[in-house]
This record gives sequence, C-alpha cells and structure tokens, in this order.
Amino acid sequence: MIQAPEKKIKVLIVDDSAFMRNTIKSLIIKDPEIQVVGTASDGFEALEKIESLKPDIITLDVEMPRMNGLEALRAIMASNNPLPVIMVSSLTTEGAKTTLEALELGAVDFIPKNLSDLSVNIVNIKDMLLDKLKQIGGKKLKIQRKVSSLKVGGSTVTKPAAPAQQPQSVRSVQFTSNKKVQIVAIGTSTGGPKALQSIVPFFPKNFSVPVIISQHMPANFTGPFAERLCQLSQLPVKEAKHGEKIENGIVYIAPGSGHMSITKRGFDKFVSIGDDPGYIYKPSVDVMMLTVNSVMSGACLGVILTGMGNDGFKGMRAIKESGGRTLAQDEESCVVFGMPKFVVEAGLADKVVPLSEIAGEIINSI
Repeated sequence: MIQAPEKKIKVLIVDDSAFMRNTIKSLIIKDPEIQVVGTASDGFEALEKIESLKPDIITLDVEMPRMNGLEALRAIMASNNPLPVIMVSSLTTEGAKTTLEALELGAVDFIPKNLSDLSVNIVNIKDMLLDKLKQIGGKKLKIQRKVSSLKVGGSTVTKPAAPAQQPQSVRSVQFTSNKKVQIVAIGTSTGGPKALQSIVPFFPKNFSVPVIISQHMPANFTGPFAERLCQLSQLPVKEAKHGEKIENGIVYIAPGSGHMSITKRGFDKFVSIGDDPGYIYKPSVDVMMLTVNSVMSGACLGVILTGMGNDGFKGMRAIKESGGRTLAQDEESCVVFGMPKFVVEAGLADKVVPLSEIAGEIINSI
C-alpha cells in the first residue's frame, strides 16, 4: 500500500531585502518538512500572497516600504484567518521594543536579524529557525483574531485576559509538599512573553515572596521586556543585576547577557550573573532553578511554561526531589509544548494546568 506523503509546512517569507529573503529561504528550503510557497517584499504584497498561497506560517521583517511589519501584522491578526507569525528582529534595543510590541500584537516568536552573519553559528541559526517553523507552523495554533490593548506611558501594550475560574477538578488536586513556599522560580521560552503577561500582572501588591524568571531572550531584549511587564503589574518588575539582594514582592527577570543564579550570604540571597558554555539556552532555566533549589531546598515553587527544548527539566526535578512544589502549563494552552512536556512525562509536575489558571495556583500556594 502506497502511503500518502505527509503535508509539508508552507512558509511565506516577507522581507524588503532580497538578500535576506534568499538567505532565509536557503536555510530552510532543503528540509523535507518545509515548503517555501513564496516571498514578499512588503506588507501589501504579503497580504496579497497570504490570500493566494495559504501559508501555514510567516516570517515577517519590520522595516519595509509601503506597509511595514507591524502594520502587516495588525492586518493579519485582524483577518478572518490569522496565522502564526515569526518576526525577523534586529538585536538592538530599539529592535527589541518593536519586537515586544509585535509579540503583544499577536506574533508568536522572533528570529535574529543578524542572519547575514552566516560565517558564525550557521548551524545554530539554521537549527533554531527550522525548529521554530516546525513546532509552531506544524501545530495549527489557534491564533486570536483580535488583540485588546491599552495605552501605558505612551506605548501600546496588551491587556492580559483575566484568569478563568479554576474548575473543581483542578482545585481538588493537591501539591505533594506541605512546606512553605519562600520563592517562585519560573522558566519559559517560545510563547513566554505573552504567557508571563497572563501571570505576573495578577500577583497582588501584598505578594510575600520574590519571583525569579528565566525567559530565553537576547541581551538587549530582557531589559525592555521587564519594563513593559512592570507597566502592567502591581509588583515591581526589573531586569536582575549582578550582586543585588533579592527582596520579597519583587519580580526579577534574568538578563539575556548570561545565566542567573542565586547565592546566599548569611540569611540574605543575592543575584549572580555568569556565563557557562555548557548550557545551550540563555539565560538558562536549569541554572536558575538548580541554584535556587540548593540555596532554598524544599522552599521553592518551580513553574515551567511554554517553550522549545528541555531547559528546566533538571531544575524542576531537583525542586521536586527536595520537597518543593512544581507546576507545569498544559499542552493545549502552550505555544510549544516542549519544556513542560519533559517535566510532565517524567512525572515531576504536581499540577498541570491551563495558562489561565497558573496565576491563581501560584497565589494560592504562597
């Protein structure tokens, strides 16, 4: 019996630079699971080709003539058939701010603009791009048609949806540890910025423990991301600095320049930022969770959210085995069910819940 060929993931590449269009195309075209159905040089052409080519996923540049990437993204998200969009982003501070706005408008992820530097890291760049296209484009994500937003400090930021009331079936499941939680450690990657906006803003002003977060992001992105998250939140949110003391009621975002770990001097805990080439992802969730667990054994709540790869698996296992508490996002609400999947399948999650219920679970555990 002849098997029908598997359906390929159809990709539309949008960039005003012919060099960049060809570069991206050359990185992915030979993969048997990918089909580049077309390219476009600006937003207007992209919208026309979306109608005719029916892509599964789009790579979208920001700076383009006639209609730029953000304008095109708004139109895609407002259409009757919104699609997953991966932004092609400049690794500058200004590029970071634009990319974060794109993520809030509905883009699911981004790739670095420095793809032109192919003499360095070509294998990593190619693998990263293919992974994103396959895991996002092949999932058939339910992309929201409309994005509600509000003005904060002159910038447009997404207003997070209110957490849904927890069903009885979820509330009845208990954490296996009765130890008091003294710190919350959250790890995430692809889809994390939007997920964190559905969690952190709902922590109350009287939140009594520190929150530390490792979100895979380049160095110039984590500072602006912390600022935007702070604008939405009742708690102070900041990019963590090397050597600073960790205080209750503050949310610390690991900087993309290195790996954040936690050290202890007397009764006080401090941030340490270092670089360990043994860890692929930066900033590493495992480094953060392993060190916080060694300093505060049994007193940590580990939370693993949407993301590719298995970063955080070792850290969540250490937290679980030391008597701490563990929480994982469920598959249905993840952009990519990678990081949580490793934890869930190993039986390391006390609870597996939708994104809409994670903020409530964290608050109730403190």
